[in-house]
Amino acid sequence: MWSEHELRSVRLGDRRLNRRLAILVEALAARPEASVPQATGSWAAAKAAYRFWDNDRVSPEAILAAHRDSVRDRLPEIGPILAIQDTTALDWTTHPATSGLGYLANRRKVGLLAHSVLAADLDGVPLGLLHQHVWARAPEGLGHRALRNKLPTKAKETQRWIEALSATEAALPPGTLVVTVADREADFYDLFATPRRDGSHLLIRAKPRRRVRHAEKLLDRALRTEPARGSFDVEIRRGPGRPARVASLTARFAAVSLAPPLTRRIGERLADLRVTAILAEEESPPGGEEPIRWWLLTTLPVTTLAEAQRMVLWYSRRWLIERYHSVLKSGCQVERLQLEDASRLRRALATYAVVAWRLLWLTCRARQAPEDACDTVIAEASWQVLHRAVERSEPPERAPGLRVAVRQLARLGGFLGRARDGEPGVTTLWRGLRRLDDLTLGWNLAEQASRASPPTCG
Repeated sequence: MWSEHELRSVRLGDRRLNRRLAILVEALAARPEASVPQATGSWAAAKAAYRFWDNDRVSPEAILAAHRDSVRDRLPEIGPILAIQDTTALDWTTHPATSGLGYLANRRKVGLLAHSVLAADLDGVPLGLLHQHVWARAPEGLGHRALRNKLPTKAKETQRWIEALSATEAALPPGTLVVTVADREADFYDLFATPRRDGSHLLIRAKPRRRVRHAEKLLDRALRTEPARGSFDVEIRRGPGRPARVASLTARFAAVSLAPPLTRRIGERLADLRVTAILAEEESPPGGEEPIRWWLLTTLPVTTLAEAQRMVLWYSRRWLIERYHSVLKSGCQVERLQLEDASRLRRALATYAVVAWRLLWLTCRARQAPEDACDTVIAEASWQVLHRAVERSEPPERAPGLRVAVRQLARLGGFLGRARDGEPGVTTLWRGLRRLDDLTLGWNLAEQASRASPPTCG
């Protein structure tokens, strides 16, 4: 099983628990959309899963640590590695019996928050989680945003970005060049001021109205005074109400200094922070489309158009963390889990974290290495059944390429494969995996029946 290899270093204090984790991850990955009883195949197996998540010896940190060991094995020899951070809300409002949850957007919404760091290579293939922190907000914090703004960073939720940066550096081998990528929520002074080890850099989408040391005072105005350095094309992923397309972006960049927050200037003697600012802007968007406009701050030097293009390309990989969280919620249906308390949910989330990565990796890997044999990720019996089901013919002697197999899986999941459809996405892939699991089970049962001795009479 691939899960045994992925989690081979797990230490849960009991070999049976280690084995149960691998079996559970394998079953959930085969049928990610299914309920736990459906995915595990029987009520007895489902009860074993629930007992596993109820066991205090099962540590979410131990599960993720084993996965992280395998992430290190997948790191490319030549960096840098992109460490993409983001936070998502997990909503269990419809499960009022679950204890230990906190408020989300308002007092009527309850659940947990998860801050994840996903490692990816420069081609946009997700390598796995480097860190994940899950927490519940305390009820006394509701409605006190104005007070929270006066607290030090260590006492606020924004501290999670700094802690995730430290966890990222600790998770990677010494000397690994790593670039932390994040959206505008990570654009705050203390993150840029946090000491980093050699080879650790930041690439953050900035707030255009943030203060800088410049005659124009604000970042957007300062960059507008810079000349356009040239243009380049960037692939823009599909978004809500926006089709995928290639955008031509014009780049401006300059070295700037970030000014300390006005609320903290008195007594703290905070230093200005030198960074590179980049504006990548679409000057002629298609009719009816909002122009792409990214303000970026990086601790890496940028002195040429090629270097600016590299930063913009790396930032464009940030969509991977959004897709990862989407797979976790929509693909793995974690918000439908009905468990008694938040501690059990945390163990289940750590289990599903590996499943969600696997689904996303399979989709991206098929695009980046389409000619790799599919039997490295799909069992021989399964890809042969897949070929029979989709192509209506006997399978070839050798395993087809990964791209061929993934498109076959997607066709099982409803992908039409028309020219305008492009490559299949995660949704059709996990639907196909679920159908393939059922088909493989049926084929194996039929094979067993055909090999059985014919009945005798008389």
